[in-house]
Amino acid sequence: MASNGTNASSRRAELLAIAAELFAARGFRATTVRDIADAAGILSGSLYHHFDSKESMVDEILSTFQAGLFEEYDAVLTSADDARNKLERLVRISFDAIHRNRPAVAIFQNDAAVLAEDDRFDYLRTNNERFRTMWMGVIDEGIRTGALRDDLDPVLTYRFIRDTVWVAVAWYRPGGQFSAAEVADQYLAILLEGLGPR
Repeated sequence: MASNGTNASSRRAELLAIAAELFAARGFRATTVRDIADAAGILSGSLYHHFDSKESMVDEILSTFQAGLFEEYDAVLTSADDARNKLERLVRISFDAIHRNRPAVAIFQNDAAVLAEDDRFDYLRTNNERFRTMWMGVIDEGIRTGALRDDLDPVLTYRFIRDTVWVAVAWYRPGGQFSAAEVADQYLAILLEGLGPR
């Protein structure tokens, strides 16, 4: 028999998943505590047994997601791979993150600027700079070592990769026509081999 603690933890995770889907679909500001409670089939007051606000909910969704993502990124950065392989692995991890955490990615893409107005979400700005520094570092390393072309502008290359990868959250759906791995394969083929004939 499950303990009350296990039941509470399971219910908390369920409520976070419901909230994440609503925040992703409607936007953080447009989603109310009542919306979340209604979707969960409980009274608004019952939601406060688990979370003190919707801000706490989105905070837990985003901080947990980003902590896991950076843990995977850091494993790549500390590997012995050359910069091209690191870049490939980072792209694949990113698409896998969209597959496994689509609501969290959508929330970040759509609401990060709004959330960053609140001091409790300062870590979003910090992580955004960490993200930029990480990708730029791999691109710079690739150019310097010859693993990537030497005529690339690192800033433009970073922006291209960032925008083309993460915007996929707007259309990618788990169980759709393409798997995350297949999308990553196509993106990497375009990114690293170009669009011209072989």
